Formats: sequence, C-alpha cells, structure tokens
Amino acid sequence: MSYLRFHWDHPDDPDGNFQHILENDLTIDDVAYAVRNAVGYGSSRSSELPCLWGYTPDETYIIVIYQEIDEISVRIVTAYKVPEPA
Repeated sequence: MSYLRFHWDHPDDPDGNFQHILENDLTIDDVAYAVRNAVGYGSSRSSELPCLWGYTPDETYIIVIYQEIDEISVRIVTAYKVPEPA
C-alpha cells in the first residue's frame, strides 16, 4: 500500500491524532516514514482498525493504527513504540 496523503487533526486538539503521537514521543515524519516503508500489516486487537508495523528514520520499531480514506489517503489514529518481533 502506497499512501501519499495523511490527515492530521489540529495540533491543539487534545484528543487528536497529532497529540496522540506526540505523547508517544513520535513525530509526523516518523509516522509517515513508517507508513511508507511498512514491514507488516494487520488489525488492531482493541479497535479492529487496520494497523501496520514499521521503522522510523532512527530505526525505532512502531505500530501505526489508521483509517483508510481512499487508495492514497489515511487518517492516523495513533502510533507508538513496540518491541520488535523475535
């Protein structure tokens, strides 16, 4: 999947996706990089939304939960660091 557009909530929205990733010590660039270079796909156990796993530019392994808007656009729900699979 090659997503080119990312929909972000207003940075001041305390419940928005932008704040969710900041709280997890990630940036928009980190998440976009992981999405564009995903190494695995699945579904979130808690929300059943699609998710993917990937690395940030500094090689931090993360999971990204998202909603697909169309073939090239996604709305990130949240992203956070996870242990690499064994």
